[in-house]
Amino acid sequence: MTPFEILNPSTLGEAYSMLSERDEEASIFAGGTDILGEMKQDTSSPACLVNIASLEELRSVEQRARETAIGSMVTLSRIARDPGINARFPALTQAAESVATPQIRNVGTLGGNLCQRPRCWYYRSPAFDCLKKGGDTCFAVDGGNKYHAILGADRCHIVHPSDTAVALMALDAQVDIFGEGGLRRIPVSELFVGPGEDILSETTLGTGDILTRVAIPHPGLGARSIYLKAKERQAYDFALVSVGGYMEVMDGVVAEARIVLGGVAPVPYFARAASDALRGARASDVDAKVVGQLAVEGAEPMSENGYKVRLASNLVARAVRTLLDMPLDE
Repeated sequence: MTPFEILNPSTLGEAYSMLSERDEEASIFAGGTDILGEMKQDTSSPACLVNIASLEELRSVEQRARETAIGSMVTLSRIARDPGINARFPALTQAAESVATPQIRNVGTLGGNLCQRPRCWYYRSPAFDCLKKGGDTCFAVDGGNKYHAILGADRCHIVHPSDTAVALMALDAQVDIFGEGGLRRIPVSELFVGPGEDILSETTLGTGDILTRVAIPHPGLGARSIYLKAKERQAYDFALVSVGGYMEVMDGVVAEARIVLGGVAPVPYFARAASDALRGARASDVDAKVVGQLAVEGAEPMSENGYKVRLASNLVARAVRTLLDMPLDE
């Protein structure tokens, strides 16, 4: 690990200035569970870390009139045990609970989980100068690709590792970003960028930008949500495939539906065809197996990850059945 300095801003504005002035030399330090791992693996070597842990405005959970706002420095363990979040957004609670170990959830933050870097072994290894690090080869194409993308890959076959991102996209969340010109808000889906648009980054955050909070609209009538995760090991592990699902069922009809997949694409993958098939359908007429098949339409597996197609389809079908079987008060 190369030497680095730690800067401790007292305000968001000061943090933005520090990041902007040092540009590519600086990285945000929040919980540290991802950036420190990258630094130890020599994947990232920032000259300074801007520590935003002391910024109290990033640690709040606010129940507002039409939304719940969660600060980017709120820990995953706090999200997992917050009764207000669980009551309205069980998918987010389930996603937060599924992350890593209790020790990591105690320090890992919501913002950090959303903005973490890929876990691809070629990217994380100093032995490979891959596309994601500015090289000219995606070694997964002809190498080990058991955990890589089956959907939406463009040159680089990483999968996005965030559990909470999948749930939050299903919940139609937005994120607040502090940067040049002050605060702006975008859909969480627009936070992420695939390798076809930017090979070196996974988010649309610009120089100095700080993700400050996530805002989740309060669910409508007949709403229910779920997060399911398939792992290679039952203990701590990243998702082979995950599913975030949201539905509103009124008078026996699916009024709204969003299905999002994780572990299958470079960004959290909105399964549009599956979501469209659910929306407007009578709940009793929904064929969950067909919805699962629609979710993986267009999949292009490589030599070792074809199992993900069936796994993702089955996991979506399971999520759909579970959502439809939930009583209204859930």
